[in-house]
Amino acid sequence: MTAIMDSPANTPVGMLSSLALEITGQCQNTCKTHCYAQSGPMNSHGTMTRDDWFALLDQAAGLGVTMVQYIGGEPTLHPYLPQLVGRALSLGIRVEVFTNLVHIRPSMWHAFEHDGVTLATSYYSNNAAEHEKITGGRGSYARTKANIIEAIRRGIPLRAGIIHVLDEQNVHGALAELRQLGVTGHIGIDRVRAIGNGNTTGVNIHNPAELCGRCGTDRAAISPDGIVTPCVMSRWMTAGDIQRQSLAEILTGSAWADQMATIPRGTGACVPDSCTPREDSCQPSPGQTGCAPDDSACQPGQPACLPKFP
Repeated sequence: MTAIMDSPANTPVGMLSSLALEITGQCQNTCKTHCYAQSGPMNSHGTMTRDDWFALLDQAAGLGVTMVQYIGGEPTLHPYLPQLVGRALSLGIRVEVFTNLVHIRPSMWHAFEHDGVTLATSYYSNNAAEHEKITGGRGSYARTKANIIEAIRRGIPLRAGIIHVLDEQNVHGALAELRQLGVTGHIGIDRVRAIGNGNTTGVNIHNPAELCGRCGTDRAAISPDGIVTPCVMSRWMTAGDIQRQSLAEILTGSAWADQMATIPRGTGACVPDSCTPREDSCQPSPGQTGCAPDDSACQPGQPACLPKFP
């Protein structure tokens, strides 16, 4: 199938519907084999202040953005996350928080229970040792599992992503367990992308072919230091600094157009679960044999439900 190249001129402000806001590089876990952001306990919240994020949200609302995703690192470690959630909602912008669900403070649960807020999380295995081998976080399996149960008890919409990291990893068991726990939202399965910690070559190679092919078409990403890129996984494709320029200026600038032109365009759904949350029915993605209309009806092991890993 021939790749479809979107015209950069058709991408910027008019089609922008969502933003991925990487509000921190800090995380309790140390996912050394696949974390695209190379986040960890010693990383920081960056140079963006609360007021900087507020100003960005105001700009986003003015540009017609209807959804923001707070991601990291681990966004629940950011001291102003509840305020950032509230600010977005007050502007009529829906919110998704992509969290590892390792530790959720009471104030966070209160913020997550507001209408217009959804959660996303990563899950790796139904075996604690295997899960924690991937996350590097002692006790992370039990804590994440307990908070998935709590989110469901509170009626908070939740989706999940499973990354196939280890050869022996029980991906099927993770999928089955999530459904048994009551997760009714989309559960995506993806391979490790050779980005960040996933690049094990020892060489700093930035390969646009590792991206899903939809980066920047309807969203943009902003780093903890205010750097704007087509998505959180294309972090080397810098297009501007939100602390120096407006979002509209960046999205209509030559740097953005240049970066968009380097991304191989494909068809199908956005594969990495850090991408835009899906509200439509399942669609085949590159590398899949097909996809059932509703993955909640899928049974572990069915070819139509699971991607082929290279």
